[in-house]
Amino acid sequence: MSNLWLLTHSRSSSFQPTSIRDNVRPIPTTNLLTSENEMSDLPNCPQCDGEYTYEDGPLLVCPTCAHEWSPAEEAAAAEDDATRDANGNVLENGDTVTVLKDLKFNGGVVKVGTKVKNIRIVDGDHDIDCKIDGIGAMSLKSQFVKKA
Repeated sequence: MSNLWLLTHSRSSSFQPTSIRDNVRPIPTTNLLTSENEMSDLPNCPQCDGEYTYEDGPLLVCPTCAHEWSPAEEAAAAEDDATRDANGNVLENGDTVTVLKDLKFNGGVVKVGTKVKNIRIVDGDHDIDCKIDGIGAMSLKSQFVKKA
């Protein structure tokens, strides 16, 4: 085990050390790097994918590109990107939903209360792809459905 040496000094001017050893005390260096503060369990930087991130209070910092971010805000942003129904429930692939109002389209009407099974979430204005019995394949907006 190695020791670091810390030079201490007295506040009183009357203290005169006889040698430099009178003014030095060892500092133990055990457990300076533990599994709690290892850098390997921190996520990579979302901007530059740098692996040398470190914690600075509640933030994570990348020394490579100087990007700072909060892991809590990152998780909340991922949840905000989720597709939600008219009541605010998160919709996922394979869910069953119910249509909230009559939806007119070129080939007819989807009536209120129609259950749509096994939806698929997609990007775009109409963010649900599905097959409706008796009608066929269709795209719906999530604001007109609720989770069943």
